[in-house]
Amino acid sequence: MTTFNNADNKEIDKFDKVSQIWWDLKGEMGTLHVINPLRTKFIMEKLTVQNPKILDVGCGGGILSEALAKNGAKVVGSDLSQASLEVAKRHAEQQGLKIEYLYESAENIAQKNPGSFDAITCMEMLEHVPEPAKVIAACAQALKPGGHAFFSTINRTPKAFLFAIVGGEYILRLLPRGTHTYQKLIRPSELKQWAQDAGLEFSRIASLIYNPFTTKFKVAMGVEDVNYMVHFTKKK
Repeated sequence: MTTFNNADNKEIDKFDKVSQIWWDLKGEMGTLHVINPLRTKFIMEKLTVQNPKILDVGCGGGILSEALAKNGAKVVGSDLSQASLEVAKRHAEQQGLKIEYLYESAENIAQKNPGSFDAITCMEMLEHVPEPAKVIAACAQALKPGGHAFFSTINRTPKAFLFAIVGGEYILRLLPRGTHTYQKLIRPSELKQWAQDAGLEFSRIASLIYNPFTTKFKVAMGVEDVNYMVHFTKKK
């Protein structure tokens, strides 16, 4: 088994075990499919380059990678769960999509391909690695000057513990149990500081708000709530 410096093998094993349900729309990954159009719009609406080259870090089974490819992007997906990557490759082939999937860390890709990507997405991944600041730094290194970086994660607040972990995983079953560890959740201020240290400039923030009565999500711009997305640009 390949070892990576900035990886938690327990987290990788966790995603290996759920790899076969990535594309089960009605299963425990179904929430990712529900929020995927909202994430995709948040990303694509700010990209002005035609057919942008996008690196999707922590791509899992390829849910976001495929949506970006269908919007015209040239996508490279990376993940440390080989089982998830196999699912992603197989599903992309079935859909007739050309997506390059790599079993490599963001740090390795950035070292080999500095300044190569128009945009980098790293969604729902930072809270699963030991040192998220290093992943953000690698994303910044791999971006072209003027490129865009998009991160999403879960806020570390009592509300997030109640809604995302207790409610989301154990009551409403929106995600598999044990998906998140409270201590690994990330406050927006921490993420912004790591991005600033990596040479990225803050552009905007938004949160995905869930309505349990309608079972729908909406994007609240400028809000730092439980599940939030942040957009940065790399200095030219």
